[in-house]
Amino acid sequence: MTRIKIATGRVLDPANGRDGVQDLYIAEGAIVGIGEAPGNFICEREIDARGKIVCPGLVDLSARLREPGLEHKATIRSEVRAAVRGGITTLCTPPDTDPIVDTPAVAELIHQRAAQAGSARVEVLGAMTKGLAGEQLAEMGILDEAGCVGVSNGTRAIVNTQVMRRALEYAATFGLTAFLHPEDPWLASQGIVHEGAVSTRLGLPGLPETAETILVARDLLLVEETGARVHFCRLSTARAVTMVREAQQRGLPVTADVTAHHLHLTELDTADFNSQCHVRPPLRTDRDREGLRQGVRDGSIAAICSDHQPHERDARLGPFAETAPGISGLETLLPLTLRLVDEGVMGLTSALARLTVGPAKVLGLERGTLGLGAKADVCVFDPQVRWTLSEAQLISRGRNTPFEGWEFRGLVSETLVGGEVVYSSAPWAERPQR
Repeated sequence: MTRIKIATGRVLDPANGRDGVQDLYIAEGAIVGIGEAPGNFICEREIDARGKIVCPGLVDLSARLREPGLEHKATIRSEVRAAVRGGITTLCTPPDTDPIVDTPAVAELIHQRAAQAGSARVEVLGAMTKGLAGEQLAEMGILDEAGCVGVSNGTRAIVNTQVMRRALEYAATFGLTAFLHPEDPWLASQGIVHEGAVSTRLGLPGLPETAETILVARDLLLVEETGARVHFCRLSTARAVTMVREAQQRGLPVTADVTAHHLHLTELDTADFNSQCHVRPPLRTDRDREGLRQGVRDGSIAAICSDHQPHERDARLGPFAETAPGISGLETLLPLTLRLVDEGVMGLTSALARLTVGPAKVLGLERGTLGLGAKADVCVFDPQVRWTLSEAQLISRGRNTPFEGWEFRGLVSETLVGGEVVYSSAPWAERPQR
């Protein structure tokens, strides 16, 4: 492996409270020096990071890579390339592939194809129930042995409370975190946008906030009973954040994440039937967005994720209600988070913590850090570069984004995974004169 010196960058490592201009030294795939080179270190490649920020590689808790089963939308190879372009070095993919990740063979297939693709690391969530049907428990112990970092039922809620209780007990037996998507299917029904004034004006079926909060309440009670470690995925309501915060204060082992787009968009962005804003859970009210922002600010929400869901162009054509939900979010995860800093929502260190050490801890992985001996997963970005997003610039096979035409600040120049440079430079961006 190449011995690399990342020179004169602002090393910002929230996990270790480090923030200062220093050199970073990498050898044998690990961080071997900070500030000073270790003895006998011979630099084989130097990366000039003057004026740039050097931080741990980003960890994304939710990215659908579409493989296996939906390769016409995207592949593991195409999406990990998009990930490292956005500074993301670890991706976590849910179990709702085709076939579903309810056997070791499917988990091993994904790991194998990710290894062949190179670039970002891909972690897999195993299924909580067979076929995600919510009836019979999957073999979680075998999935754990196959390298799954947690278990989930994808976006399909386990509606039978007794099954849910047994699933949490079983997961706790193996020390597995249960990743839960709280959405009551009966309350959600055919809803596609937030239930309120906008849905009424548009004449679109509404999805009430109680579809989320009722399941959060139920599952928190089950956590109290079982002691299972639970992570709530993609919260969208202020009330749910409050419930999670109160549970954490009581000492329950619960965490949560939010998508980057829910921190910026609201139901008003769907007011012109913009299908690019068709997401699940739906965009909520201004009050909900502020509640989510407060959650990431105070740490009640541990992670900001992309909830990456690439689609082919045809999936976004037609009436709003008939389009496929989800956005292509890998390449906007970092700039949308930096935008929170620009808007005064939170400081830079806290923002990067929600993209690095926060999600890494949720997964139980020793990543998201630049400590000595840590894996050299590194993101180098220039915080001064301003650029405007156009679909044509995206590397992801999915060009479905509501942020077309948005101006962003901050651009990744290098991404390293295991001490190897897997992405370098961004020729389509204009670098300002210093």
